[in-house]
Amino acid sequence: MTSNASPRRDARRNHERLLVEARLLFAERGVDAPLDELATRAGVGPGTVYRHFANRDALIRELYDTGVADLHDLAPEILGAETGWRSIELYLERLAEWLIGSPYVPAVMRRMAVIDPSYKPGAEFADAIAGMVARAQAEGSLRTDVTAVDLSVLVDMLGSLGQYGGAYLPFWRRQLTIVLDGLRARPDNTPVPGDGQAFDEFHDMSHAKGPRPAATQASPHPSGE
Repeated sequence: MTSNASPRRDARRNHERLLVEARLLFAERGVDAPLDELATRAGVGPGTVYRHFANRDALIRELYDTGVADLHDLAPEILGAETGWRSIELYLERLAEWLIGSPYVPAVMRRMAVIDPSYKPGAEFADAIAGMVARAQAEGSLRTDVTAVDLSVLVDMLGSLGQYGGAYLPFWRRQLTIVLDGLRARPDNTPVPGDGQAFDEFHDMSHAKGPRPAATQASPHPSGE
């Protein structure tokens, strides 16, 4: 039993080490970084990488799924807060903090959209976020023209501060405070222009491979002149 358990422990240890090093490698060099380099960083042979992950897509999928699991772990604290406004605060703070510390996530999201466009486990959070927004607005603490997508975009914006690396970690809550102050309901709030984007459209856009070109106005002349 001991001899069988030890290889299993070693395999689990190697698996976790590969995931840790993959996060660091992909954050530094993108999701197309050589897997041989991943093996070197993890201190294992190249064959070990492929025993745990059949190919790059399998590794990326697992990183994506562990990210979704992280969000599930954060949900009880956020949704169980004593007030709707506190849920809003925790949502922005916890998710932005997670993204800042996980700069590989946007690239993994974009690649998953290419690997499997129909795979959208993150969309399951849409109703929970909408409910959080409705609760805070019913309290009168969140401005009434803010949507769930607005909050998700703000998380992405704050999370992008991770591009500055660890040197900015002591400072990013300055931007968080400014954002939260702008979200509070006040009689003199400047109205937000236009209607917000639908959540499913935002989900697909945020997982897109890259920016989509803006639509151009058709020329009135067939020649384009």
